[in-house]
Amino acid sequence: MTPIQTTKMSNFRWVICALLFLATTINYMDRQVLSLTWKDFIAPEFHWTDGDYGTITGMFSLFYAIANLFAGKFIDWMGTKKGYLIAIFVWSLGAVLHAGCGWVAMTFEGYDSVAQLGQLTGDAAVAIATISVWLFLSCRLILAVGEAGNFPAAIKATAEYFPKKDRAFSTSIFNSGASVGALAAPATIPLLARAWGWEMAFIIIGALGFIWMGLWAWLYDKPAKNPRVNQAELNYIEQDNDLAEAQDRENMKEEKTIPFFQCFTYKQTWSFLVGKFMTDGVWWFFLFWAPAYFSDQYGYTSDSAMGIALIFTLYAIVTILSIGGGYLPTYFVDKKGMNPYLGRMRAMFIFACFPVLGLFAQPMGAYSAWWPAILIGLLGAGHQAWSANLFSTIGDMFPKSTIGTIVGLGTMAGGIGSMSINLGSGKFFDWAAAQGANFQFFGFEGKPAAYMVVFCICAVAYLIGWCIMKALVPKYKPIELD
Repeated sequence: MTPIQTTKMSNFRWVICALLFLATTINYMDRQVLSLTWKDFIAPEFHWTDGDYGTITGMFSLFYAIANLFAGKFIDWMGTKKGYLIAIFVWSLGAVLHAGCGWVAMTFEGYDSVAQLGQLTGDAAVAIATISVWLFLSCRLILAVGEAGNFPAAIKATAEYFPKKDRAFSTSIFNSGASVGALAAPATIPLLARAWGWEMAFIIIGALGFIWMGLWAWLYDKPAKNPRVNQAELNYIEQDNDLAEAQDRENMKEEKTIPFFQCFTYKQTWSFLVGKFMTDGVWWFFLFWAPAYFSDQYGYTSDSAMGIALIFTLYAIVTILSIGGGYLPTYFVDKKGMNPYLGRMRAMFIFACFPVLGLFAQPMGAYSAWWPAILIGLLGAGHQAWSANLFSTIGDMFPKSTIGTIVGLGTMAGGIGSMSINLGSGKFFDWAAAQGANFQFFGFEGKPAAYMVVFCICAVAYLIGWCIMKALVPKYKPIELD
C-alpha cells in the first residue's frame, strides 16, 4: 500500500530505531544476568572457580561466533521482521531456562534440595560443579544462537529505514542499548537475586523479550509498505537510491547478492572481520568480568550499595558519552567535506585512543575503586562509539542484500576474539592466584597482576585493529556487482 503523502514528513524511522534500541537493551540484560550473579550467588552454590566461569563465558562466545556464521544469512533469507522475531524468541527462551539449572543438578545428583549443594565438599562438590557447568553451557548455547540474530537484523533494519548519512547516528543510538542494558542490569539484577533468588532474575529479565515480540510484530514493516511512513519520509529514506533501484524496491528478492564464499575475496570483508576480532572481546571481557573484578579486588559484592554504584557509574559513562559517537563522522562529512568512509575512519581513530586509558585503571585503583570504574567507563564509551561506526562501514561498502551476511561474519569474528580473552582470562586468573607473589607484573602480584596484563591487552587492541583496517582498505571503495 502506498503511503499517503503529506506536506510534513513523518518520523516513523525513529520509532523503528527505538525498537532496535529496546531489543539491544534486552539482549545485553539477558547476557549480563550471569555476570552479576555468578560470583556472589551462583558460585557458592555450585562451587565454581574463575576457570569454570571463564569456560562458560568463553564457550558462550564460541557458540555465539558459530551462530553468527549463519545468523546473517538467516536474517537475509527470512527477512527483517520474521528473522528478528525468531531470534528474540530463541534467546529469551534460553535466558529463562537458566533458572532450572539448580533443580536439574539437584535431581541428577540425587539431593533433596538446592540448598544442600552449597554445603558439599570433596568429590561431591566437584561433581556438582561439573554438572552445573554443563547445564549452564547448554542454556548459554540456546541464548547464543538467538542473540546472534540481533545485530544482523538491527543493522539490516537500519539500512532499510535510514539514508547513509544518518546510519552511524541511528546505529549509535540503538547500539547504546548495549550500555543502557549494562547500566540497568546492576541496578536491578542483584536486587532481584537477593530478594527472590538468582533463578527469578533470569526469569524476569528473560520474559522482557516476549513482550518486545508483540511490539515488533505490530509496528514493523518495510518503509514502502508501512502505512505509518508517508511519502515525504519515504523519499528521505530512499535519497541514496537511483531511480532504477527505487522502482525495483517492491521486489527486493530480485536484488543481486554476493555468494557466501565470495564475500571472503573482498578486502572490505576482511577489514570488518579484523575490526570485530580485535575489539569485541574487550567489551565482552568487561561486561562479563567487571562485577567480579570489583568483588575480588575491592570486596564490593554485586548486591552491595557500593558494588551497584560502581557498575552503574561505569555504564552511565559509557551510555552518555557513546551516543555522540555517531555524530562525529557526520561532522567530518558535512563540515569538512570528507567522503563517508574517510570521515568514519578519522572518527574511529579518535575512538581507538580512548581504550588506552585502561592502562591506568589498575594502578589508580590503589587510591580508590572509583578510578577503575571511571577509566573503564571511558574505555567502554570509546568501544561503543567505535562499534557504531564499524557497523556503518558495511552499509557504505556492501549492497543491502548482503549486509546481514557480512554483519554475521563480523560478529562471528568478534565472538572468536571474545572466546579467546574470556576463556584465557578465567584460566589465567586461577593460575595467577595460585602463584601469588611468584607472579608479578608492573608492580602487582598474583591475581591483581593478571588483571593488569589483561587490561594492557585491551588498551592497545583498538589502535592495532584500526591500523590493519586502514592498510586493507585505505580509501573508500564500495563493492559493485555486475
